[in-house]
Amino acid sequence: MENFTLQKRQLCDIQGRLFELAVKADLDCPSFVEAFMNSKTAAALDDVYDRLQWAGEEYILDELDDEVCGLKKAGTVYSSEIMYWIGYTYRYWHYYTSEDSHEIYKIADVKTMRECWLGFHTFDVEMAIDDLKEIYKQKCEERNENPHSSIYM
Repeated sequence: MENFTLQKRQLCDIQGRLFELAVKADLDCPSFVEAFMNSKTAAALDDVYDRLQWAGEEYILDELDDEVCGLKKAGTVYSSEIMYWIGYTYRYWHYYTSEDSHEIYKIADVKTMRECWLGFHTFDVEMAIDDLKEIYKQKCEERNENPHSSIYM
C-alpha cells in the first residue's frame, strides 16, 4: 500500500492489541467485536486524526465500555492470536479501502472473521481483505440467485 505510513501501521497494532485486551479482560469476544465495529469509538479511529487514536488500548477499551454502558463479560472467548488478527485486519482494511468500520463489519462480521482466520491469517493482509470482500460478494450473488432460499434454512 502506497500510503501505508508508520503511523497507520502503529494504529493497526494498537487496534490489534485492543482486541487482545478484550480477551485479557474476559469479555465475550463476538459481542466485543460487534460493539466496537459499530461504535462511535471505532468511528473516531476512522477519522483522519482523533486524540483517541493515540490514547492506548486500555483507554480505548474504557471509552467503548462507557459508550455501550458496559461490555458483556464471559461467554465466547477466542484466542489472543485470533483477536489480534481480527483487530489488526479491520483497521488495515479501513486504510486500504477507506471504508468505515461499521461498513466493514457488514461485509465481514466477527463470525466470518473467526471462520476465515485459520486460512487467512498467514496471507498478506491486503490479500485476506480482498478474499473477504469476494466471499461477501459471492454470498450476495447467491442470495440474489435464490431469494427464497432462507425460507428453507
